[in-house]
This record gives sequence, C-alpha cells and structure tokens, in this order.
Amino acid sequence: MHCFALSATEVGSMINMGPQDTREFFHDPAMLSSNAGQVRKSLSIKPHADGSGYFFSLNVVNNILKTNERLVVPVTAAEFAVMRTAFSFALPRIMGWDQYSNQPLGTAHKSPSKVLPHLTDSEWDK
Repeated sequence: MHCFALSATEVGSMINMGPQDTREFFHDPAMLSSNAGQVRKSLSIKPHADGSGYFFSLNVVNNILKTNERLVVPVTAAEFAVMRTAFSFALPRIMGWDQYSNQPLGTAHKSPSKVLPHLTDSEWDK
C-alpha cells in the first residue's frame, strides 16, 4: 500500500478546485538524500468529462524494485464536497492555527510557549 502525504499548500489547492480544474502533485520521498529519484510518486486529480466528479490517480514508480503501480479512483462531486469539508476542517489544525485561535482572550500577544507550553509543537514554532 502506498501513501501520498499532502502538504498544507497542496490541501489548500484541492480545497480551491472548481468542477473543471485539474491538479497534479509530484513527490520524491527520498529527496535530498542519496536515493533521490529512485521512487517517484504523483497524484493527479482530473474532472470527469460530464463534470460529475473527479478521477484521483496515484502513480508510484519505484526504480529500485523496478515497479510502476497505478491506482485510479473515481470520486463523485458529492464525495469531493465531503472531502473538501474535511480538508477545510483539518487544514487549520495541520498549520497549528487552532491552538492560537483557542487561546483565552488577552493572551494572543504573549509568546505561545510561555502562555501554553504545549504550543511549541505547532508548525509555526519549527
């Protein structure tokens, strides 16, 4: 089984998709290492010809194992609407914004690590 982890920017790009929009994302899991380029993953999202949804296509090329795997999943417009809602809910949490917006009033101007120590694990503190 293969995974394709979307970045916050990629999630935002998917949230912003219209009914005829196409998106393609490319990942190299070993980027910046000596194994760069050995495994390439691509996620393609293309609209159905009739505008009733999208085709999600995951392609994984593994030059080490000499494999090329492809998975295509049709997604209806209603299913994509559910995905968009889930992405919109998850994105602020991925970014750590929910931790800042849920602070007690009057603490937003203070350093988060001094006010609430558990906030040091957010994306903004890295």
